Amino acid sequence: MFSIFDSQMMLRAIELAKLGIYTTAPNPNVGCVITQGDDITGEGFHFRAGEPHAEVHALHAAGDKAEGATAYVTLEPCSHYGRTPPCADALIAAGVSRVVCAMVDPNPKVAGRGIQRMRDAGIQVDVGLMQAQAEALNPGFIKVMKTGLPFVQLKLASSLDGRTALANGQSKWITGDEARADVQVFRAQAGAILSTSQTVLDDNPSLNVRWEQLPAAVKAEYSQDNLRQPIRVILDTHRKVAKEAHLFSLDGEVIVVTASQTDSESETAKVLTVAKEAGQLDLNNTMRALAANGINHIWVEAGATLAGSLLKAGLVDELIIYQAPKLMGNDSRGLVNLQGMTCMSQAPAFELTDVTRIGNDVRLRMQKPQPE
Repeated sequence: MFSIFDSQMMLRAIELAKLGIYTTAPNPNVGCVITQGDDITGEGFHFRAGEPHAEVHALHAAGDKAEGATAYVTLEPCSHYGRTPPCADALIAAGVSRVVCAMVDPNPKVAGRGIQRMRDAGIQVDVGLMQAQAEALNPGFIKVMKTGLPFVQLKLASSLDGRTALANGQSKWITGDEARADVQVFRAQAGAILSTSQTVLDDNPSLNVRWEQLPAAVKAEYSQDNLRQPIRVILDTHRKVAKEAHLFSLDGEVIVVTASQTDSESETAKVLTVAKEAGQLDLNNTMRALAANGINHIWVEAGATLAGSLLKAGLVDELIIYQAPKLMGNDSRGLVNLQGMTCMSQAPAFELTDVTRIGNDVRLRMQKPQPE
C-alpha cells in the first residue's frame, strides 16, 4: 500500500514534527509534507498550542499546488474546533486528493472522525505508515488520551555504588557539567518539572530550563524568547514552602499540590488539593489531577522517598540515571527508598533502552516494560 517515496515523505514529516518538541506542550508534535508528483510543494509543523497546526502551515506554503496533491501527516488531522479550526476541513477545502496518516489520533474528540470526514469528501486516506515512529513523538499526549495519566520520567543521579549524597547531606556535585547540561534538554521537552517541598526546603532550586546550559544546536533552532518554561509542580502536603522560595520568583506557572483544604489560587501559584493515602498525597490521583490540568509529560527531580513511592506505585514510564565514576561509601544516602519487598518479583523492573557517555558520566535510559 505504501511506496518507498511515501516512506521518504513520512520520514520528512516526522523530522519536521521534532522541531516542535520544546514548544508545543500540551499539544502533540505534528509534521506535514505536501507533494505534487515527486516534488515537495509545502511543509509545516506545529509550533505552539493555539497557533496553526502543521497542515495549515504546509497548505499555506503549497498554495494552489495543494489541489490534487498528497499530504503526509504524522497524526490524523483534527476534526473538531479547539483553539483552531479542523485541519481535516482545511485539507478538503484545499482539494488534496490523498492523505497519508502515520496514526489515528487517540484524542476521543477525533479518534478516526477526521479520517472519515476526508473519506466522505472523496479523499483517499491511508493510515499506518511509520506508526511506531510517530507514536514515539508524543508519548505523553498518547498516554493521557488513553489512560488519563501523564507520561512520567524519573531522573536520578548517583555514584557507582548507587549513592546520591554523603551522610551529611552534601550532594553537589555528583555528576559533571555535561550531565547537568543534558538534564536541561530533558527539562525543556517536558510539560512540567515535578519535585517535593522537602527538596525545595533543602536546596531552594529553580526547577526551570536554563538557556545558557542548552546545547548550541537547540539555541540555533529556538530563540530565547521562544523558550517555553515547563510548569513547576511542587508536592507540598502540609504547605511548608514559603512564598519567598526562589522558584516562585521566576517566569512561568507554578502548581502546588497539597492535602490541605485551601483556595484554588494563591498569590504565587495555582493550588490543587488531593486526598492523602497512608499519610501522604495519593500519587495516582495527583497524576490524574495534573493531567486534567493539561500536563501530559512530567519530568521528576526529587529525593529518594518520592522516587521510591513513584516506582512502587508503577507510575514511572522512563527511568533516567546519570551515574558518576566515583564511590561514596555505604554510609552515604541511597538512590531510592524501597522497603518491604520479600521476593524479586516485587522489585520494579525496567528495560534498558540506551547507554550514553555524557562527559565523564554515563546516562542510562530505561523504560517500563509494556504488557504482553
